[in-house]
Amino acid sequence: MKKPVVVVLALLVLSGCGARPATPAVDSSAAAAVPRPLNVQDPAQAPSPPATPPPACDPRASLRPPASLPAPGRMPAGTAMARIAERGRLIVGIDQNAYLTSYRDPVTGQVVGFEIDLAREIARALLGNPDAIQWRAITTADRIPVLQRREVDMVIRTMTATCERMQQVAFSTEYLTSGQRLLVNRGSGIKDFPDLAGRKVCATRGSTSIVTIMNQPSKPVPVATDSTLDCLVMLQQGQVDAVSTIDVLLLGLAAQDPGTEVVGARISDEPSGVAMPLDTPELVRFVNGVLERIRADGTWTAIYSRWFAAYGPVPAAPPAKYRD
Repeated sequence: MKKPVVVVLALLVLSGCGARPATPAVDSSAAAAVPRPLNVQDPAQAPSPPATPPPACDPRASLRPPASLPAPGRMPAGTAMARIAERGRLIVGIDQNAYLTSYRDPVTGQVVGFEIDLAREIARALLGNPDAIQWRAITTADRIPVLQRREVDMVIRTMTATCERMQQVAFSTEYLTSGQRLLVNRGSGIKDFPDLAGRKVCATRGSTSIVTIMNQPSKPVPVATDSTLDCLVMLQQGQVDAVSTIDVLLLGLAAQDPGTEVVGARISDEPSGVAMPLDTPELVRFVNGVLERIRADGTWTAIYSRWFAAYGPVPAAPPAKYRD
């Protein structure tokens, strides 16, 4: 125990034999750089407007299902369902980071959530096996391209049906009703969009949320990421002042971080539908038939309750609307 003392004393003696080295000046404005998630756009780029405005439509209106669905595995020849049945599995584009809605369970490694259970009901009706699904994790911006490239049979990823998107992909009837709100840190003093003038608000690239943020009269600064979970990380690190997307996704973020809260009124109407390629109307009608069944027999309510009942009242299933 004496040796360290000797060393210290020796150092003290040596320090008195010469000039004391200058202490480097400290820049009080310097701060440790906090890494950002990959592919952040700050500020977000405004999406290119369509060459021609889309025709007016009711985004909730889809194709009417048949009076009865074919038996699982026995799909009409030449249909998209028959091709899926021949393959033996349904390929679905999903999120894997949306807690409660569609995420990978860290314990089991399996994808779970409200939308995952919905996809399983479609696979059960198509193939007789709710597990006969190949999951394809995609970003928000990937949703339309993967359908157009026929890399997936459908996308179930809280995708809002809009008149513009209906020119590119087909939608089922609405399976989830939501609206855009804000997630902020508790104690931030932020109550709604008017409090965010000139401040940074995060949403995913390619989402309707980015456009809605850009259109706010208070002129917040939109920041775009690949996933909503990246937005939560940036909020926790103080890199943005708020996250804004549909409230059902914000609910999942707040459940993961009790230091945050969902605030503000809904500033949009966001009907989520199952998205499919434009040239598969028979598949759209089939999926609508599955949605009709799970609304009527209580399955939709049971699935919703499983994931969201702990966080608020369970609503009625969104009613179907048809345009034919």
